[in-house]
Amino acid sequence: MKPKDDSKIEEIFEATLQLVKEHGLSGITVNMIAKKAGFATGTVYTYFENKEQLILKLFDRCFSNYARDYFAGFDPTAPFKVAFHTIWVNMIRHSMDRFSELVFIEQCFHSPYISEESRATYKEVFLPWKEMIEKGKREGLVKQLDVMWLMLYVRGTIREIVKYVQYNQLQITPEFIEQMFNMCWDGIKD
Repeated sequence: MKPKDDSKIEEIFEATLQLVKEHGLSGITVNMIAKKAGFATGTVYTYFENKEQLILKLFDRCFSNYARDYFAGFDPTAPFKVAFHTIWVNMIRHSMDRFSELVFIEQCFHSPYISEESRATYKEVFLPWKEMIEKGKREGLVKQLDVMWLMLYVRGTIREIVKYVQYNQLQITPEFIEQMFNMCWDGIKD
């Protein structure tokens, strides 16, 4: 038996990401994925039993990238605004650099492919960010709202900025990123 080629898996994943961005998660088939990747449909089935397995494996990979990038350089002992800035900038950069993954994660997270148990497990990855926001509340630096509302406000702001930039093919500068950070900071600070 011929060993599996990791580069083919990457091509299948990339084709899937592009198709989900173009057609939505429910609008794609294994046949479409194979065609987009330039393979016979049977090749995709060599690597994945079915569409569900492919989606779950790709979701795991995308979510790992997401969590790794968000916490790059994060120091929970840093002053709150410094730690918040680190995560905020990481979030916007990751979302810009891996926009197709962002779209894919959003669609998967709210689909039947991801079980409630899995959703809860994935959410645990963000406990350091949640704890950081709690710290900011205790220090009187951010609004005294439920942490989930604060996190949703921040993530939602970033997602909408990124979507607008991506769909309108705009270029963003470091100065723009700082302006957007300051607007978001003004929205949560106490």
